Amino acid sequence: MDLNRIPTVIPQEAEIVARSDDGADVFTLQLRLCSPEVSADYRFQPGQFNMIYLYGIGEVPISIVSDPEYPELIGHTIRAVGRVTRGIASLQVGQRLGLRGPYGRGWPLDTVIARDVLVLTGGLGCAPSVSVIDYITRRRSQYGHLYIMQGVKHHKDLLWRERYAAWAAQPDTQVVLSSDVGAPLWPWHVGPVTAFFDQLHFDPARLIVMMCGPEGMMKAAVKALLDRGVSESSIWLSMERNMQCAVAQCGHCQYGGLFVCRDGPVFNYPEVSPYFEIKGF
Repeated sequence: MDLNRIPTVIPQEAEIVARSDDGADVFTLQLRLCSPEVSADYRFQPGQFNMIYLYGIGEVPISIVSDPEYPELIGHTIRAVGRVTRGIASLQVGQRLGLRGPYGRGWPLDTVIARDVLVLTGGLGCAPSVSVIDYITRRRSQYGHLYIMQGVKHHKDLLWRERYAAWAAQPDTQVVLSSDVGAPLWPWHVGPVTAFFDQLHFDPARLIVMMCGPEGMMKAAVKALLDRGVSESSIWLSMERNMQCAVAQCGHCQYGGLFVCRDGPVFNYPEVSPYFEIKGF
């Protein structure tokens, strides 16, 4: 599939071939497109998203978390927070839903070979960053040092603890975890994740930053990284907006002169810096 071409707006039928429950309201579905012809043409990049359609209910944008080297199996980690996602949460292996995409621009992983990478995420919406981490760890020799920072509000919000342990065991990889609210057995840092950049010892000239999460956290992180000598062009952000059509027609996700669904969701910081500090954008 040509990633510069607008994909069809007609949902394609996809079957759930695997499911895992990752937390109280978070689950991961592995989907396979039912049409062999559509499946053979389907390609994506880490950071892109699909529109997942529940028949008779509606559709929602969900980031792709699987590896683009195996596009026949399409993974989505979903949090059940609304009518559509709660309906999707009731589905089991063997049932079908609609899928259209992929949409948007993903992470610039092909252009940062041999660079050091900092993946920074906050809150529960960390699926876009998981796709980056998995992509790099499966191709570990192609990249430099990998820094992984994750911050959550409450220690109970940290998902996939076993994954962080596996990532920390990778060569040239450092993991820093924090929670605004700790607990007696919480083994990591307590406080906002942006307070722990001093734990990292990086060369700002070699570093590429890829982050997602609450915009307040990202604003604080951008300032701290710029103060440490990281260039604006080395910072990439995955933005969240109300994406309803995914083809830059409905206007719900307009961001200044940009559309998050078409021009993002991954943006280079200089592209969005004029709007980043303005409330309401």
